[in-house]
Amino acid sequence: MPFDWSNLITTQHLINLLDVAVVWYAIYKLMMLLRGTKAVQLFKGIVVIVIIKLLSWYIGLSTVSWIMDQVINWGIIAIIIIFQPEIRRGLEHLGRGTFVHNRKQGAEEEKMVKALDQAIQYMSKRRIGALITIQMNTGLEDYIETGIKLDADITGALLINIFIPNTPLHDGAVIIKDNKIAVAAAYLPLSESNLIPKALGTRHRAAVGISEVTDALTIVVSEETGGVTITKNSELLRDLTQNDYLKLLRNELIPKQEVKNDNILTKFVDGFAKSFKGGRKH
Repeated sequence: MPFDWSNLITTQHLINLLDVAVVWYAIYKLMMLLRGTKAVQLFKGIVVIVIIKLLSWYIGLSTVSWIMDQVINWGIIAIIIIFQPEIRRGLEHLGRGTFVHNRKQGAEEEKMVKALDQAIQYMSKRRIGALITIQMNTGLEDYIETGIKLDADITGALLINIFIPNTPLHDGAVIIKDNKIAVAAAYLPLSESNLIPKALGTRHRAAVGISEVTDALTIVVSEETGGVTITKNSELLRDLTQNDYLKLLRNELIPKQEVKNDNILTKFVDGFAKSFKGGRKH
């Protein structure tokens, strides 16, 4: 006797699954917003407090449990104050509709790559040192806070002018976020790796340093040789040709054309709908 899918897949079951999926997706997006920020440590502290509360309740430590209750009750107000930048950023994302979205076909990313290429070629030929970090999935808020805010469209001319020697913004890193130049003159962590050749300077160590703690992609133009280097995931790719770095940038920054929707929640619902239709045919 064929299995009756209609008894298993009911409206209430679908609602429960959707409920779990929405909560899971919200938690996932919250974690992505917190990555790379000081709020991560605070979030870990909250988890520790909750664990202590549960253990004290289970063991029967009434005084400890009462103290944890007070911390949690008053902590709600403290969380709103402490996490104010992250809450604001999350609401801005929600307002722009980025919690549920379709991937663009890469027009803005291609424009960014061309602007980067124009700047790199100009600075490389003239041996103008440059350090450009592009945010990927991990947030760079801690490092953005150290720079001078620009929030400007990405153009080759602007990038060139930023790194012209003896100008106010040339010393430090440009950080690109959401296809915008977020800040200039930002400070990045320096790598202490012994594998970095001694011939490379501070810019290269900063590029490797940020790649060790985040998944950011960083471009370095050497002031001594004009060579182009890209770092990502602790890897240092030196002396890249124009074709080499353009291929790498397009591969990392431009969405694949066949990937029209990368939303996890939508994939889950679409996949479940297909399985439901398949079950009904039996």
